[in-house]
Amino acid sequence: METFFGPYGVEWLNLLVRWLHLITGIAWIGASFYFVWLDNSIRPPKPGSPLAKKGVMGELWAVHGGGFYNPQKYLVAPDELPEDLHWFKWEAYATWLSGFAMLFIVYYFNASAMMIDKNVADLTSLQAIGVGLGTLAGGWLVYDTLCKTKLAEKPAVLGGVMFLLIVGAAYVLTHLLSGRAAYIHVGAMIGTMMVGNVLFVIIPGQRKLVDAMAKGESPDPVYGKRAKVRSVHNNYFTLPVLLIMISNHYAMTYGHAYSWLVLAAIMAAGVLIRHFFNLRHAGKVSPAFPIAGVALLAGVAVAIAPAPRKAVAAPVAAAVTVDADGHATGATPALTAPAGQANLANVQQVVSARCVACHSANPTQAGFASAPGGVMLDTEDQVKQHAAKIYQRAVQNKDMPLANMTHMTDAERQLIGTWFETSAN
Repeated sequence: METFFGPYGVEWLNLLVRWLHLITGIAWIGASFYFVWLDNSIRPPKPGSPLAKKGVMGELWAVHGGGFYNPQKYLVAPDELPEDLHWFKWEAYATWLSGFAMLFIVYYFNASAMMIDKNVADLTSLQAIGVGLGTLAGGWLVYDTLCKTKLAEKPAVLGGVMFLLIVGAAYVLTHLLSGRAAYIHVGAMIGTMMVGNVLFVIIPGQRKLVDAMAKGESPDPVYGKRAKVRSVHNNYFTLPVLLIMISNHYAMTYGHAYSWLVLAAIMAAGVLIRHFFNLRHAGKVSPAFPIAGVALLAGVAVAIAPAPRKAVAAPVAAAVTVDADGHATGATPALTAPAGQANLANVQQVVSARCVACHSANPTQAGFASAPGGVMLDTEDQVKQHAAKIYQRAVQNKDMPLANMTHMTDAERQLIGTWFETSAN
């Protein structure tokens, strides 16, 4: 049983919590998209009709799953409180709780490897975790405060201020944490704002409406208006959060020297595309928004494309020293094979010294029970099989080894690049 209390057990916990996070996230985002679509799609009843007299603001007929549906929205509330009233809240709470658990499992339990990049900032694990948690709490407090100012009366201005706040947070985090950790904490900060809207504004406002009706009082429409504003914010936050959820698979973004600016541009594209759909649901087709979004994405792709490497001779290198656990040792380790030869044997030595601690059938790096992404580099055949990926991550993006914790040198990256460009393919 002791196997399940080590890295292997953590990997299973990672899998199950990530699965839960995905399921609940789909439920929450699906509900958010549906209700924004519904709000934009309902049509007011005819004046003097029975529905209008009942206080119905709008209705919609739809067909789905073999049946007809007729949702109706009241201007404030119906005359009588329904006996059975469904609350949309647990989807949001479960998504945030499972996401917070993921932060601990993936990042906080292994902060030295997953959060700290000594080339960015020389932090301790506790300092890095403090930065992460402070970002979540601080982001919500600033956002909620802004929403309670006069800016709330100017949605476009508030949206612009919030975008600058998020970009500012991304800039600071990318100068304190590793690229992956910085991105995921920007996403977690936005997710915290979203769930804070549900927990502290939307649900309490709806409860006040229900409580007033239960007491036979007229509900104050201000609570519904506030909830609607925060719900719209959540709708626009969604695409940036989804991007960040998958960003750890794409080192070309978080590994770039201006990763905060890359993230800002891609998030802006997501907001533009989301705005197009929101307008379209309301009957306004404005193709300029998705065109601008796609153009922005294309511009980012071109801007961060790796520049062609200049053809240079392979470096002369000294000897690599590898300890019993497979870790490279020594101040400036490099190669034992004949100097200047960019061949597979030399590259395998670099990979064995710098990469195999994680990318192995039996990883020796703390916190890893199996090779990340299933990529194993124990043999020359495996190195050749994954040559393109090694080249991309170690030479072009330079985001591997993770936070360069095995100290791969520029000379070794150059050797891998020369080998790939001249021999591997």
